[in-house]
Amino acid sequence: MAALTETGDSEGTGTGTGTGMLTGTDVRTCAESDGRHLPEYVVELLDRELGGDLKCLKKVSGLLEKLSAENKVLEEQVLTVSSSVPLRVSAALSVAEESRGKLEALLHKEQLLSDMLQQHLQGAQGWVDTLAPKLGELDSVERHVKYLQCLSHIEELSDSIQQFLMTSSVWEAVRAVGSMAKLDLSLKTTKCGHLQAHLRKTLHFWHKILKGRLASDFEEVLTQLQWPFLSPPVESLSPPANAQELSAQLEVLVSQLLSLQMSDDLTSESEPVASHLAPAPPLSLPIQIMLRPLSKRFRYHFTGNRQTNSPSKPEWYLTQVLMWMGYSSNFMEEKIQPILNRAGANINAKVELCRGLLSLVQEKLASDAPRLLYDEALFCHLVDEVLQFERELRSTHSYPASRPGALPILLEESVLQKWLSVEKKMALEKVDAMLSAEGAWSSQYRDITDMDELKAPDCAETFMTLLLAITDRYRSLPCPRAQLSFLALQKELVDDFRIRLTQVMKEESRCPLGARYCAILNAANYIWTVLSDWADNVFFLQLQQAAVSLGEEILGPMGTTETGRLASLEGSIFEGLLGLLERLKGDMLGRLLEAVMREVREKAQPYCRDRWLSLPSQTDQAVMSLSSSACPMMLCLRDRLLQLQQLLCLPLFQSFWQGLADRLDLLLYQNVILYNHFNEGGAAQLHYDMTRNLFPLFGHYCKRPENFFKHVKEACIILTLSTGSAFLLRDVLQQSQEEGGAFASENQQPLPESALNELGVYRLAPCDVLILLSLRASWPGQ
Repeated sequence: MAALTETGDSEGTGTGTGTGMLTGTDVRTCAESDGRHLPEYVVELLDRELGGDLKCLKKVSGLLEKLSAENKVLEEQVLTVSSSVPLRVSAALSVAEESRGKLEALLHKEQLLSDMLQQHLQGAQGWVDTLAPKLGELDSVERHVKYLQCLSHIEELSDSIQQFLMTSSVWEAVRAVGSMAKLDLSLKTTKCGHLQAHLRKTLHFWHKILKGRLASDFEEVLTQLQWPFLSPPVESLSPPANAQELSAQLEVLVSQLLSLQMSDDLTSESEPVASHLAPAPPLSLPIQIMLRPLSKRFRYHFTGNRQTNSPSKPEWYLTQVLMWMGYSSNFMEEKIQPILNRAGANINAKVELCRGLLSLVQEKLASDAPRLLYDEALFCHLVDEVLQFERELRSTHSYPASRPGALPILLEESVLQKWLSVEKKMALEKVDAMLSAEGAWSSQYRDITDMDELKAPDCAETFMTLLLAITDRYRSLPCPRAQLSFLALQKELVDDFRIRLTQVMKEESRCPLGARYCAILNAANYIWTVLSDWADNVFFLQLQQAAVSLGEEILGPMGTTETGRLASLEGSIFEGLLGLLERLKGDMLGRLLEAVMREVREKAQPYCRDRWLSLPSQTDQAVMSLSSSACPMMLCLRDRLLQLQQLLCLPLFQSFWQGLADRLDLLLYQNVILYNHFNEGGAAQLHYDMTRNLFPLFGHYCKRPENFFKHVKEACIILTLSTGSAFLLRDVLQQSQEEGGAFASENQQPLPESALNELGVYRLAPCDVLILLSLRASWPGQ
């Protein structure tokens, strides 16, 4: 504020210049000459409030009062804050001191209580030593009493079950057995081994008796209901007279057997589960009894020395089981399922019966499969039949996908490895046979236009059908690791087939325009197309995700980049094979183009050496016609295009003719146009040959063929320009070339390129156009 006051005084007493203006620079200079240095913000404030006009210095007093008031307010705020902070600090310190005092008091009380407790424990130690043996004896007596009470309760339950059975009170006997089973479960946590053994033995005794009695009655009722159904059930026109009585008995017996389920689970010896199968809950008791006659028939016919137990005929027992499932389906859904629903059992009767029958199949397959590993024919037949059985089981009988079927038997390591080796051996044998067949390189659909778009030879189509058959066989396997093993086999087979194609291609490379060479190229393209479609298939995308976590174990080591591409679905699981097939296609197309271009170059030699400088002008000719020297070249192009259109599939032929057009464009531009000089007639003849003969040859395959001959098209434009236009264009290009960048910098767009674009020239550079203009023979003064 003092500095501001002094500045105001100096401004009020100072003398102005002839203009009566004082700037902030003048104020700063005056202050520095007096040995004082004003802060920058003070100078800015004076410039903003007062300006440079000396007549405005009367505002200084108002500005001083305003700043004094603001200064006073700020001082009061500082004093208020300074006075309130110590009060808060002192209050906080007092609270902390009070808390510290309370804590010390609590610690003191805790110490007193601890001392009292120690004294009490020392005084009571004598009583503890005296009473401990007595308490131990009491505890032992109590355990013995409970033991005897439990034993007595077991005897009471046993006696009550006996009484209930003697009085035919089956429901009460079932409930008593259930109580005994619950007691058995409760004793599992104790160490009373003898008591548990006695209880389990008693439970097993009464359960066996009760189960046998109920099972006998249940089987009798089932027999009256025509169970089991060994042939398609025939509906009777008139139901039996005791149908309602049988239904009531059936419901009572099923309900009672369901109530025995807990004791049955405890007393039944669990059958060993194969390593390839996940442990499953035991079958419900009614279903177990219903399976007895079917199980007896299955073991009678398909075990031992029976003729029906033939290793070469697994379809006999597999078909038999499927037939039993079908015959029993309606009975399970109409008779048994409603009873289970009313009993509150969460059981699907049809699925439960299928599970029981399936266990017979699993047991039989686990016994037969290891014995067939050394007979490839029988092993292959077994695999095919098991796969067909699995399809029927899932589709026709709607067996849940969450439950294991017959396929886990094939996932045993020895069985799986044998399956893989047999698949590979048989596939290679079929590939050898298909490649050596008489019609291996001809398409079976060659006479059907709509079905022969890819023109795939028979060997390639048969090979991909073979791969598809392998996919169909392993698609339903429940193990991604096994599926990836088959995928690795498929990739190995594809690579082997690619190598075979390469070997045959090298033999045929002496005649790349032959039908067999083109068939090999079509085969490579067909396999590439099918694999590209498979890469987007949901099944192979799922395998691709499985390969990210399991692929290194099955498909070999993969780099971080490849794994990342697979995980993000940017790459495909067939990416490596697709790249190799693409390279093979490119190599073969290159050889094919080179062979055609060799012929074209040979046929084009007369056309390249034509007398372009002495041809008559267009006005001297009645009708323009194709140059006689161009006829061999044009005929060669036409014949090869028609031939390869018939031999190559559409995608390959499109790549071929576009590549041919590109090479032919450079050939004509370099060997015809740049090699010769042209008079007006020669330029017109070249333009006619290109636009009315060459371009239409390719017009059958696209709408604007001239776009594939940019060099030739634009060169014809330059050569056929009128003399005046050519002269002006040459001057513009030469001037631009002489002046360099200075000429172009004056315009938004470089003038040479703009002039060329107006003529329809986009590909040729200005220097190339100058060369073409120099090839014109008709210039003024020449």
